[in-house]
Amino acid sequence: MKPILCLLLILFAWPSLLIAETTEDRPPNLILIFADDVGREVLGCYGGESYETPNLDQLRADGMKLEHFYSSPVCHPSRVTLMSGRYPVNMGNPKWGYYPTDKASERDTLANELKRAGYATAAAGKWHLAMFKEDLDHPQRLGFDESIFFGWHEGPRFHDPYLYKNGQRPDPETKGQYGPELYVKFLESFMERHREEPFFVYYPMALCHAVSNDLDPHPPHGPKDRYMTYAEMVADMDLRVGQVREAIEKLGLTDQTLVMFTTDNGTTPFNFTHHQGRKLFKEPVISRISGIDLVGEKGRYTDWGMRVPALVSWPGHIEPGSSSEALIDLADLLPTFVEVAGGEAPAFTMDGKSFAPLLRGEEHESREWIYGEGRRKQGVRTRGWKLISSGQLFNMVTDPKEKNPIFKNKDTKASAAARLELELILSNVARR
Repeated sequence: MKPILCLLLILFAWPSLLIAETTEDRPPNLILIFADDVGREVLGCYGGESYETPNLDQLRADGMKLEHFYSSPVCHPSRVTLMSGRYPVNMGNPKWGYYPTDKASERDTLANELKRAGYATAAAGKWHLAMFKEDLDHPQRLGFDESIFFGWHEGPRFHDPYLYKNGQRPDPETKGQYGPELYVKFLESFMERHREEPFFVYYPMALCHAVSNDLDPHPPHGPKDRYMTYAEMVADMDLRVGQVREAIEKLGLTDQTLVMFTTDNGTTPFNFTHHQGRKLFKEPVISRISGIDLVGEKGRYTDWGMRVPALVSWPGHIEPGSSSEALIDLADLLPTFVEVAGGEAPAFTMDGKSFAPLLRGEEHESREWIYGEGRRKQGVRTRGWKLISSGQLFNMVTDPKEKNPIFKNKDTKASAAARLELELILSNVARR
């Protein structure tokens, strides 16, 4: 080959080689979708039969299903744990709906750690860690460059939403608009503007939580002159997950992006249907899974209240259609995401344990127990046993449906040994 031709080939190939090298060296974009009041029985890929969830089922097909992922049984402690990598009991038990206000707690968060690793950060949807009318820039202090959230206990989250955007007081131009649509549009804009750098998107969905019951007047009905049914919210949740993934694909970032979907607790036991004046009407939420009708168990320390769906896709790293039986809980997200991002291991003490090796297909040593708390109780579970701080012990091997609690005065030799082990774990959790 003539020297001049070789030179031309090198010159033409150089930009693509540079792009390939840059893409390979760049840490992945991270998207965490955190649905509200959605248990495993809701998703088709977990055996759910009551709802269609094609986009979530596709996310499962493209990645990994975590079979033993745990939250707290209620919303607020789950969100504190996710943001901090620590259990609320180790953060001074912050007041319901609030985050600890000391500088260390606000500094040592998932978003701030990712910012230190070079990520642009954004969040949209439900915050539930502060009252914005009292603290406009709370998300910014916790590490988010951009954010849009509805005002918790201040206004609607769905129709005619009452929103705070980037530390600014509510935008009056949301009349006639729909919150979940605005949250996704906000995140799509952020991703497009930051496509040339690694970004972290936190999408704590308003879906599928019922409307607030403490607003005066009550939140407005939707276009059908009522509130959405739970099934309608599930359909919309699935739609929004699909929109986020479609936006990534349109930006050409699919192969550079880790997407995780999980939830804050099990399914709500009821949903508000409509209001007449100050009176709210509700109906039970009953979902069918594997031939069984199940009333939502949010708020309970059962596996339907705490063991939640979790799906992760990361092209080139996670084998499509794979599953894992590893024990994982929400405290593990912070160290995992920081490790995947290539950031330095956080210097502060955490309750979480990274499962990044699992996502990379490497050998992973699973944690031995998971923990959750809320409503003045705590729960801890190993593979074989579960203990609730009120005294109920369950053998999860012989009694997986948790129908036969064992109290201390009925202990056998085996249950007494298990109780002692789990009581010690509960005691040590609070000493970290």
